[in-house]
Amino acid sequence: MARRHPDWLKVRFPSGEEYRRVKLLLRRLHLHTVCESARCPNIGECFNRGVATFMILGDVCTRNCRFCNVEKGVPLPLDPEEPKRVAEAVVKLNLRYAVITSVTRDDLPDGGAGFFAETIKMIREYSPSTQVEVLIPDFKGDPEALEIVLSASPDVLNHNLETVRRLYPEVRPQADYERSLAVLKRAKEHVPSLLTKSGLMVGLGEDISEIKEAMADLREAGCDLLTLGQYLQPTPSHLPIARYYHPDEFRELAREGMEMGFLHVEAGPLVRSSYRADLQFSHLDRGK
Repeated sequence: MARRHPDWLKVRFPSGEEYRRVKLLLRRLHLHTVCESARCPNIGECFNRGVATFMILGDVCTRNCRFCNVEKGVPLPLDPEEPKRVAEAVVKLNLRYAVITSVTRDDLPDGGAGFFAETIKMIREYSPSTQVEVLIPDFKGDPEALEIVLSASPDVLNHNLETVRRLYPEVRPQADYERSLAVLKRAKEHVPSLLTKSGLMVGLGEDISEIKEAMADLREAGCDLLTLGQYLQPTPSHLPIARYYHPDEFRELAREGMEMGFLHVEAGPLVRSSYRADLQFSHLDRGK
């Protein structure tokens, strides 16, 4: 029997003229979004705002994280026209801020880093004023792959820690806690002026002290921006929800995160890594 979500996690069924326009554009350009592939609860809100998080390198992941709804298996070959089509979508949606993520492609020599760089390059060419945030995989810890992405000068580099140290073997069996922290630390060392960002899910069986430890580890790695959201089980075959966090608990974690030194903490039950990313960046850009 499906577990009933608390009232604060209820969202409206996605609909509306702008929502349909964005979906049609994505289909016409043969583009994938993490909004759809990961069954994000905010898809209605975001599409109706005319924004989407583009997912490059196809829609099949080579890893088997037990929280994620993205399809797992053997990916298709890369589509060399995909970066250009993403840039076209950025123009047609008139995006001032674009978020690019991907599946993990451990089958590729550079993990897809070159494709990230090419996508940034194409967006810069088609829409020079658009700021670009990239949400990257760990590239198996390859520093050269990371440098390829950094060479394209994204405005924000995001890499999600996802969960606390103790739960990594169960939640992210093909990833490594220290390796993910090292990605963020290395990016900051390579480009000190770069804004770095990460995200955590809660409700997988961690306790508050472990969340705070992970937040402190991220700050130690030089992470500037943080998102905190409630884990929601996509299907019965995924990890179950251990507990729901109340909105007041998210507010308290956000307050403590700011005291730790994060420039911004976006925390709430429905927050995801790219949720309102454009608004967060604008907030920082205005110096508020």
